[in-house]
Amino acid sequence: MSDSIFHIVGARPNFMKLAPVWLALEEQGAAQRIIHTGQHYDRAMSGAFFDTLGLPEPHFNLGIGSGSHAEQTGKVMIALEKLFEEQRPLALTVYGDVNSTLAGTLVAAKMGIAVIHVEAGLRSGDMSMPEEVNRLVTDRLSSLLLTHSRSADRILKSEGVPADRIAFIGNVMIDSLKRILPQGEEALPGAGLNLPDRFALVTLHRPSNVDDREGLAKIVRAINELAELIPVVFPIHPRTYARLDDPIVPQFADDVLLLDPLEYSIFITLEKLAALVVTDSGGVQEETTWLGTPCLTLRANTERPVTIEIGTNTLLGTDPASILPAARHVLDGTYKTGTAPEGWDGHAGPRAAREILNFLGD
Repeated sequence: MSDSIFHIVGARPNFMKLAPVWLALEEQGAAQRIIHTGQHYDRAMSGAFFDTLGLPEPHFNLGIGSGSHAEQTGKVMIALEKLFEEQRPLALTVYGDVNSTLAGTLVAAKMGIAVIHVEAGLRSGDMSMPEEVNRLVTDRLSSLLLTHSRSADRILKSEGVPADRIAFIGNVMIDSLKRILPQGEEALPGAGLNLPDRFALVTLHRPSNVDDREGLAKIVRAINELAELIPVVFPIHPRTYARLDDPIVPQFADDVLLLDPLEYSIFITLEKLAALVVTDSGGVQEETTWLGTPCLTLRANTERPVTIEIGTNTLLGTDPASILPAARHVLDGTYKTGTAPEGWDGHAGPRAAREILNFLGD
């Protein structure tokens, strides 16, 4: 039986969620190990990336790579079962709603290992989203559920989760954002991006938005219309960029600056500087709410309603034509102002560590 708390992460955003928890547990002298599934591996996952977050290189890299949801989940489960037979964790901490989260939860639960879920209780209500399935199963099997909003507490209680298994800690992503943002502000002048003085930032990556050629064509037209009001900066994924060669997809306007995907500290700096952000990312909805930047979300639903209820986020639906009228409200000064939710204060990591150690000490 190991005396270590294991953390499993697979997608880049989950490393930002892990870092505050890891650092706070380290301060308390807890023994820990990081499992990187490798499912979203890219070259930016370098030593510099981990240094920026204050994390060591992962202790285990499963090297899973890409694949379908079933392939990724199955491969992670097989690899984890072997690992846990050799080195059984004291507990397994999982983050968010990606496939590695589900896989780790299933293996640990079947092996009688306690699961701690950071960012529990998020719900979109859309069962067509693989992430929603991951959230529901993970929360059902977790022993300790750490939430980032009071609404998540209420959701879990309504689903029958006992109150003594739920602990509100706030948003650990904001801990990382607050710590790393100054690095991005310092590095931006030397990044060579040639940014406009005032701009809208666009980040769209969900398959429902960018994988369908006709849908992508509508998005490009909507972004070009937005660029008539304000220059647009669009860090674009290589897969999406390749689809721009499709003859049905129009060319971007001259006032749309296409960039390669950006390092995290630079990207959050652009979020802070932008007049508005258009996104389909859950993490960006949170970051812009804390930064106070108007956020227009091109999705039918969100698992982060607090960013709409008291934050700077507006849910547009799935029609790209809705971007322009919403952007006009921002640019003419009639858009709402928001505030940061409770617990989004840069101290969620220490609260998480305290709850984890209290749980393991019971």
